[in-house]
Amino acid sequence: MKSLRKNKYNAVKTEVDGILFDSKAEAARYLELKDLLSKQEILSFERQPEFELIPSFTKNGKKIRAIKYRADFIVYHNNGTVIVEDVKGMITDIFKIKRKMFDYTYPELTLVVVQ
Repeated sequence: MKSLRKNKYNAVKTEVDGILFDSKAEAARYLELKDLLSKQEILSFERQPEFELIPSFTKNGKKIRAIKYRADFIVYHNNGTVIVEDVKGMITDIFKIKRKMFDYTYPELTLVVVQ
């Protein structure tokens, strides 16, 4: 793991396998998931899945962009369950709102915060 610079939440950008992660914690979770995959304890996982929370629309002739949420990982378990993971050192007010929107829009998915 190669550490780079900090952001306003003291997260240090970290590079693993040529991938730049926003924090050491996210990079560490990536390594854990790779290990679980190699042991066949999970079926697969994806990095940075994106979910549309509110579609784009037009109001008074003005196009309003969609609101999207990008999680850190989506994990497909051997038993068929799918877990969306977000690695957080600090839970922000914006995340709290997006989480509520995610839970409403995607009731079939479980969003887990990994700290």
